[in-house]
Amino acid sequence: MTQSIDSDNLEMLKEVMEDEFGLLLQTYIEDCQSRIPQMKEQLAGTKVDELRRNAHSLKGSSSNIGAIPLSDLARQLEDMAAAGGLEGASELVDQISIEFETVHEALKAFL
Repeated sequence: MTQSIDSDNLEMLKEVMEDEFGLLLQTYIEDCQSRIPQMKEQLAGTKVDELRRNAHSLKGSSSNIGAIPLSDLARQLEDMAAAGGLEGASELVDQISIEFETVHEALKAFL
C-alpha cells in the first residue's frame, strides 16, 4: 500500500468491477489529466464556481478509487472556492497536480 492510494479499497473495487476495472482506472486517469489543467485555467480566470465544481468532481472520483490524500486536497480547494476566497489556491492546485502524479504512478501497478 502506498500513502497515496488505499490498496485494500482498490483491490475490493477490482473484485466488484471485474473486467471493467481497467476501464474505470483509465477513465479516472484521463479525467484527472484534463481536469487539473482546467482548474489552473479556471483559477487564472477567477472562474470560482467552475473551479469549485471541478474540485468537487475530483474529490468524489478520487475518494471512490481510494486516493484519499488527493481527495482531501480537492476538498480543501472546493471549500476555498465555495467560500469565495482563493488566497493560496494556486499552491493548492499545484499540490493536487503533484499528488495526482503520485496516484497515477501507483495506479499503473493495477492496470
